[in-house]
Amino acid sequence: MLNKLAASELVLNEDGSVYHLNLLPEDIGGKIMLVGDPDRVPKVSKYFDKIEIKKNKREFYTHTGTLRGERITVMSTGIGTENIDIVMNELDALVNIDLKDKEFKSNHTALELFRMGTCGSVNPDVEVDNMLVTENVVGLDGLLHFYQDYEFENDFSRNFMAKFPYEKIKPMLYFSDWAKEMGDYYKDAKYHGNTATFPGFYAPQGRQLRLKAIDDQFLETLNDLGVTNFEMETSAIYGLSKLLGHKAITVNSVIANRRRGEFSADHAASEKNMIEWVLDRIVK
Repeated sequence: MLNKLAASELVLNEDGSVYHLNLLPEDIGGKIMLVGDPDRVPKVSKYFDKIEIKKNKREFYTHTGTLRGERITVMSTGIGTENIDIVMNELDALVNIDLKDKEFKSNHTALELFRMGTCGSVNPDVEVDNMLVTENVVGLDGLLHFYQDYEFENDFSRNFMAKFPYEKIKPMLYFSDWAKEMGDYYKDAKYHGNTATFPGFYAPQGRQLRLKAIDDQFLETLNDLGVTNFEMETSAIYGLSKLLGHKAITVNSVIANRRRGEFSADHAASEKNMIEWVLDRIVK
């Protein structure tokens, strides 16, 4: 059949689970919280009324259970858009591909994806230890250029591309935005803003150890172009969600303000507050 996938395209484990996530279709709920750090998974699932599934492979740890009667999943992605590429494609395969026959299902299932992480801010007005929801995102990692038929443009992207002064980086850029219909989950967040997703932690984010960054004013330039905060995953989550027909929203706890040189005085408390804040809103 035309839609039948070769074994080399959809790689499965011996038990029929998807290769990297080590999951079967029945192992996930319809609402999935994506966290970077594997250690954050049990910090989330401890609030579940019941944990049904605990699986892991490499940096991908998954707990699925029930919270206030609703089945929900929390999964670690590790760091970076390269890992998000794996997570998004394999999550989609779990719900939209018949893994046994390796054929596309006729009925599409849309997942609700909640990115829950930490970020730094480039806006001097943003205070640390508060929640920031990403509406628009610019990816500086180039990932979505590997996929056919991805096009996205809005006022944020047009302004950014018109004024972005780094010509060598411009070919990598792509843009996306949130699933606006999910905005009600986080309508009381203190901040909504525009996020930059970086392909690294050091020079891409303006840090300089022995190697020099492209420009020590890079973060200030991003703020001037409307960027509020930065992290390393959201552009891929938003962009791939659009291509695959899922819904995604990111909320980050702001733990640093690079413009003011501030860092959260109690990172653990900030993380705990974010987890409780998110769970209270996505499962009533």
